[in-house]
Formats: sequence, structure tokens, C-alpha cells
Amino acid sequence: MSASPTSAPIPVSLLTGFLGSGKTTLLNQLLQLPELKETLVLINEFGEIGIDHDLVSSGRDGVVVEMSSGCLCCTIRGDLVKTLRDATWRFARGGKARFNRVIVESTGLADPAPILHTLMAHPSLSKAFRLDGVLTTVDAVNAMTTLDRHVESVKQAAVADRLILTKTDLVDAGQLAQLEARLHALNPAATQLHASDGQVDTELLFNLGLYNPKTKSLDVQRWLNAEAYAARDADAENPHHAHRHDVNRHDAHIRAFCFWVDEPFEPDALEAWLGTLLSLRGPDLLRVKGIVNVIGYNGPMVIHGVQDLFHPPMMLPNWPSSERRTRVVFIVRDIAEHELRELLACVRNAPQPAYVRP
Repeated sequence: MSASPTSAPIPVSLLTGFLGSGKTTLLNQLLQLPELKETLVLINEFGEIGIDHDLVSSGRDGVVVEMSSGCLCCTIRGDLVKTLRDATWRFARGGKARFNRVIVESTGLADPAPILHTLMAHPSLSKAFRLDGVLTTVDAVNAMTTLDRHVESVKQAAVADRLILTKTDLVDAGQLAQLEARLHALNPAATQLHASDGQVDTELLFNLGLYNPKTKSLDVQRWLNAEAYAARDADAENPHHAHRHDVNRHDAHIRAFCFWVDEPFEPDALEAWLGTLLSLRGPDLLRVKGIVNVIGYNGPMVIHGVQDLFHPPMMLPNWPSSERRTRVVFIVRDIAEHELRELLACVRNAPQPAYVRP
């Protein structure tokens, strides 16, 4: 039994951030907003007795669901699938889902990559739901120490679409600037926002994916934000830039960069490049998203993946701008950009399979 399908998949936002970074405070503020009154909230708690659901007050028509205790990034993923799969009929009215948005709040100890796996590509969810964006709260007081000691916090920041800095009133301007620089080096494409008592401009937190239901348009440029990497690299090459930072200072393993390719791809070469990369280094691909110039198509191919799992590619009818180069953003662990280029060169030099007419 299920509610009748909607015209577009329901957007799902992942709200993550390390322990004590202010996720519940932010969620409480968001659920008071009229525009989020039809939101389904799934709260993951680590431990036998959950308390976060008692701290969250839903909006007038909001629905709050406490998930089973445990770690959302491992055993609890089955519960996430079941909850979302059943939600469209469990919380339905007149055959229609009673909510138009989902927020999943993960425990502060969760590795976000497996959660993104589930939200992006599980066969039971992909038709009814779509990943809208990753919102990561960052405790401005303790973040520098947390990033040094806990790899989970680094991953949470690295895959974010929005970094929401909390407790900024408790640090001085110099400390805040140092943290902002560190986060920018780790994830140049993520917009950094300051939360005051958990309050952030809602317009900046949602509709972050390719599809904006308000305009019914595909905003590739904002979704990809490849220009942020070009600006960072230009700053790093400028010897007179006053705020140069060594990326290795921030994390010796997790990197973020934009991969630009001038020549269009043969379809077989693209498949071979990505397929080989996935087979060799899949677990180290924390997040990949991009638009690819493929020979034989008028518009670009959109690719989006997490670790060794990729969405089915989507073709856009037209390019979003005059720029026609392939642009792929990689957030990786222990993979250098030159490795990707060497693998691509190897694939492109390999003989292409002969075409046999049927």
C-alpha cells in the first residue's frame, strides 16, 4: 500500500555535525517556520534511550519520527530505508503524503557517506525521494580540536553543501577567521553561514540540489559550484596572498578539488574511467559530482556519486552556460589529482572496442 506518487521526488536534507555542534537547536528553530510545517523529521540517536526527539518541538502540522537507537551509518540504515519507504502511506491523507520535505538528523558520531549512499541510490527510495543537500553544523568553540581528533567531523564538513557555524559569539574574530579558513581549505564549495541562537536564513539551507521545485529549473552552476575551487587555487598560487594555507595542515588525508577536462569524452572512455576508479578506489571517493561533455550529446551528462555507488547519469538538454568543459568535483581520501589524470590518460590511450553493426 502506498500513497499516490507526487509529480516530483520529495527532497531529503541530511543534517549532520559532530556531538554538541547545535543540530537539535537548529532543527528546533527550523520547525517553527511556516514554510517547514509539512516536514517529516527522522532523528537518529546513539544509545539505548533516545532523548533528542523529546527536545524537538515540531511545527503545527509537522511530523517527528524517532528512529531506532544505534548508528545511522551502519546497522540503522535498514531502519532508515523502511521508515522512508513506509512514510508515504503511513503519513498520508486522502492518498497523498502529508509532508513535502524530509530532514534526517544523524547522530554526531555518524560517518555521512553511508547515509548518502542510502538516500541517493536505494532502489526502494530513489523514485519517491531525492537528496537535496547536506547541512553540517560546526561548533566554533571546539571545532579546531574536534577536526584534529575525530575523522568523522572532517568527513561531515568535507561533504557538506552548507557549513553552519554555531556559537560564533563565544570566539574572537581571529579564532573565527582561522576556523573559516580551515573549513574553506577542506571544502571550498560549501557556503559558510553563521547561526545566531540556531537561526539561519531558511532560503539558504534548502533547494540545494539540481532541481528547484519553486522555479522547476535545473541550477547546475549552484549545485556544482566548481568556480569555488578555481578561486581557491588562484589564491594558493598567488605569493602575495595574505591568507595562504597548507591544505595538509587541515587534514592529511581528505582533499577536495575540481577536475577540469577540455576534450569531450567518448562514452566508452568515460565509462571505463569511472568504472576503473570505482573498482580501485571506491571507498575513498567520499563524494563526486559533476557535468561531463560527452561526444554525441547536445547537453552535459550529470554524474553524482558517493564512494562506490553512483546515481544513474542524467542528460541535460542544454548547457547551463557558455562553458563546455567537463567539471567534476572530487572529495576524496588519500587520492591525488595526478592519479585521476594518469588513469584518464591510460583509459583514453587504450584501444576503443570496435563497433559491430547488428
